[in-house]
Amino acid sequence: MTRRHRPLFLTATGLVSAIGHGAEATVAALRRRRSGLRPCDFAGVTQGHVGRVDGVETHALPAALARFDCRTHRLADLALRSDGFAAAVAAARARYGAARIAVVVGTSTSGILSGEEAYRNRDPATGALPGWFDYEHTHDMAALARYVSEALGLGGPSFAISTACASSAKAFAEAEMLIAAGLADAAVVGGADSLCRMTLRGFAALELISPVPARPCAADRAGLSVGEAAGFALLEPVGAGVALLGSGASSDGYHMSAPHPEGEGAAAAMRRALAAAGLAPEDIDYVNLHGTGTPANDATEDKAVVAVFGTGTPCSSTKGWTGHTLGAAGVLEALISALCIREGLLPGCLDLAAPDPALRARVLTDNATVPVRRVVSNSFGFGGINCSLVLGVA
Repeated sequence: MTRRHRPLFLTATGLVSAIGHGAEATVAALRRRRSGLRPCDFAGVTQGHVGRVDGVETHALPAALARFDCRTHRLADLALRSDGFAAAVAAARARYGAARIAVVVGTSTSGILSGEEAYRNRDPATGALPGWFDYEHTHDMAALARYVSEALGLGGPSFAISTACASSAKAFAEAEMLIAAGLADAAVVGGADSLCRMTLRGFAALELISPVPARPCAADRAGLSVGEAAGFALLEPVGAGVALLGSGASSDGYHMSAPHPEGEGAAAAMRRALAAAGLAPEDIDYVNLHGTGTPANDATEDKAVVAVFGTGTPCSSTKGWTGHTLGAAGVLEALISALCIREGLLPGCLDLAAPDPALRARVLTDNATVPVRRVVSNSFGFGGINCSLVLGVA
């Protein structure tokens, strides 16, 4: 195969999730097999378990950006401040110029929690929303992109993608195209989603919330655990180490909330990502599954993985650690995949003695320490949105 795009190196990263702030805390949790899930205690919702990030309530945004204050942007700010990410972007800004660095982020709900709070505090007589509610800078779908651009002092193309749970994976693909088209020299990609009533109660209404911590690929899996997270990567055409080698997307449009039963769209996304990277299925060392823990998702993704890779490529889901972080899942799991390459670590599914015998892919149940050069990271969303990323050592 011939690679369609040149590699884009992840020259800096920053992330925060329920298993910790930054790369080292994340690796430590993966190695120790310590989940970040706990009984739900958010906004009066007590059903199931959640991946809640510590420290969000007390974190303050910079004073000059106070108008952006909401839980999602606090998560984003924590990620921007982790692992020297903001400083690395400042150095890149000096090299390229602020106008030549794009910002492409993904989110499924943006700052909807602020909208929920505003609605609950509307004027009882008139129904008017409280004066403190700033829709443009919190709830609006583009608010996260505006916040990241202002926080990092960037002036290049800037926009947000909301394609459900594939949002921040699709951000990598869109940034790749911006750079290939010459519209930017580098890009900050990523995303953020916070816990909110809509997702917690919405997934409960769909009967998709597991009563126990999510156990992807288990025979008795009973649903997902919602999480929150934020993550960012600086993509540059020159660098060393882990790079984005290719991306692939599809939209099968089978059903608003159910995957195609044969995983056709998911398989198409993986094949397109491999083609973009100029790689064959046997070149991939590990597949980070979307793996939500719902019966339908895990079964159909298994069919797609087997159709593309056969039954020998190791795969697992890391949502047993973090929960399903929705619009942030793509970037979080891409960065976890990058850490797997850096550390030579394959994280087996948590709390799983053996995978569902109906699944045919090679699902890992224990961690393995082996050389890892190339990983496919999958993110699939409601409405048939599918995105796969190939990460590896260029």
